[in-house]
Amino acid sequence: MAKSEMLRGAMTALITPFRDGAVDEEALRELVDRQIGDGIDGLVPCGTTGESATMSAQERLDVIRAVAEQVNGRVPVIAGTGTNDTRATIDFTNEVSRIRGVDAALVVVPYYNKPGPKMLQAHFEHVANASELPVVLYNVPGRTVVSLTASAVASLATHPDVIGIKEATGDLKFAAELHEAVGEQDFAFMSGDDFTTMPFVAMGGHGCISVLSNIMPGTMSTLVARAAGGDLEEARALNVRIQALTRALFARSNPVPTKALASALGWCSPEVRAPLFEAEPEFIQELHEVFSAYNDLM
Repeated sequence: MAKSEMLRGAMTALITPFRDGAVDEEALRELVDRQIGDGIDGLVPCGTTGESATMSAQERLDVIRAVAEQVNGRVPVIAGTGTNDTRATIDFTNEVSRIRGVDAALVVVPYYNKPGPKMLQAHFEHVANASELPVVLYNVPGRTVVSLTASAVASLATHPDVIGIKEATGDLKFAAELHEAVGEQDFAFMSGDDFTTMPFVAMGGHGCISVLSNIMPGTMSTLVARAAGGDLEEARALNVRIQALTRALFARSNPVPTKALASALGWCSPEVRAPLFEAEPEFIQELHEVFSAYNDLM
């Protein structure tokens, strides 16, 4: 089997439910079952949407363990393990590797430190060399300031334990450069931008790691399957449909709107960790008005 085979279809960048300041494990496990029941292709706990930046290491381990246990092999689990510290990333990734049912590590570009291109490449090489899990690169310069280059990704793609990238710039020109640079190597391209997932997949991407799929996993799974399978008419129609809700979900800092909707649906508390705060009532009302147009997709 190709090393990147597990990275296919729509995967959810899973929210982390909190209640009274603590992780709500019961709600988390219910979210996992709902996601799988609605047809999601994989789950990604403790990424940006999971608020890993404001969770302790023990909380992150507990969340990843709970998700992996609840999934029980039904879909791939790609756990967020990256930090802005190479040594800490290696140590945490190897702790996560001991959790049964975790299939790969999502490792973000180091934030705050602003490493140069060669330093970035070295960071990922060090992590991949030391990791007992396959590594998925996570490029999100909107949060990390610096970005991987196409040449660095092409070089990292030759590493036997680097299996793909979550590309979250939303820049289709850069996505095309990545495809050109990587060529025919065994390497998966996953969109990290819901707005451009459909064209990203249509031009050769393998899937997405989505925020929107927290709310509508079946819709995102269908969109990716149609785009990958060449049914562009239906894929385009779904792409048009999701735009308004996607705009609403990113009208406040992620995952504030997603948790507000999940709460309205009775799935979990809207609670987020400071420095994020719950959305104001006026915005929640606007969010509900947008979402009301999607009853047929739920």
